[in-house]
Amino acid sequence: MAFVKLYRKKLEENHQFLDAIFESRDINWGVVSKMLCGNIIYLKEIIALGVKEIHDSRISNLRKIKDLNPEIQTVYIKPPAQRSIESIVRYADVSFNTEIYTIQLLSKEAQKQNKIHKIIIMIEMGDLREGVMGEELVEFYGTVLSLPNIEIRGIGTNLNCLSGVMPTQDKLIQLSLYKQLIEAKFNIQIPWVSGGTSVAVPLILKNARPMAVNHFRIGEALFFGKDLFTGKTMDGMHNDVFKLYTEIIEITEKPNTPTGELGENVAGNTFSMQQIEDFSTTSLRAILDIGLLDMQPQYISPEDGDIRIIDASSDMLVIDITYSKVNYKIGDLVSFNLRYMGALYLLNSDYIQKKIEEN
Repeated sequence: MAFVKLYRKKLEENHQFLDAIFESRDINWGVVSKMLCGNIIYLKEIIALGVKEIHDSRISNLRKIKDLNPEIQTVYIKPPAQRSIESIVRYADVSFNTEIYTIQLLSKEAQKQNKIHKIIIMIEMGDLREGVMGEELVEFYGTVLSLPNIEIRGIGTNLNCLSGVMPTQDKLIQLSLYKQLIEAKFNIQIPWVSGGTSVAVPLILKNARPMAVNHFRIGEALFFGKDLFTGKTMDGMHNDVFKLYTEIIEITEKPNTPTGELGENVAGNTFSMQQIEDFSTTSLRAILDIGLLDMQPQYISPEDGDIRIIDASSDMLVIDITYSKVNYKIGDLVSFNLRYMGALYLLNSDYIQKKIEEN
């Protein structure tokens, strides 16, 4: 059976690195756990780091976090669906919001549960995903301010996740100006200005963050140590907190071209001669015990740089080991490094075993 392994020490060191950055700059931050897909084994590892705040986009995952440690502040990081209002108030201490009607429903439910539900009002700043338009923000804020059992914890924005708009110093200054505008208009103090996700970490490292922006939601940087501006691993961080291990179930030398009438495969692709990277007629192929049901090949890469991924079907992955210096045998494990989406697919699969490595 294929399995994913989390390397505990590397996770701890990544967390310590980030925590030191944020603490030295008086920044609040929470861990975005949605990539873990509610896996209890891995959620326990996050909680063991001593985090005080965990963000997720699935209320079922936040419920598991509350079951594991009720003291952790849970944050629901997308606009709530109306049919989930009761659960969101029960299991999320904070939610991100963009619709007045939805916040009114949260207010009514919070009264029923005798709770104060905190919200972050998300502002549209160019990426064209969720967010209140800037010119509507003051009126929006004023309407929500009077709702019972609702505490406006702050304002925030999301960048890079849909259209790829990068967080720049100018964008964060604009967010800071919204804070000033609201505070002046309503004579209040806004505790949080949530400036974004892992993509903003390089700006923080360069001290290009306006001081008013004092909160961030971090997932990819914690798990992959990635600078999303350059695509490289940040100095002092690990990019291999997670690894995939797969077992070889067949090794055979086979032709490089299929024979017979060709149509689409299960993924909707048709074989092309352009898939062949050399002019040899055969290659030594290995089949691994994982397929499209569990992962997408473009998001994983073999640790053995001499291996080439050929293609995958629903339950098997075919690789070319012709030029590898390793003498692979049936039953051997082939390991893969993961990109964020690669880990997300794997951790969402019930067919992939999850393990912990101490070192």
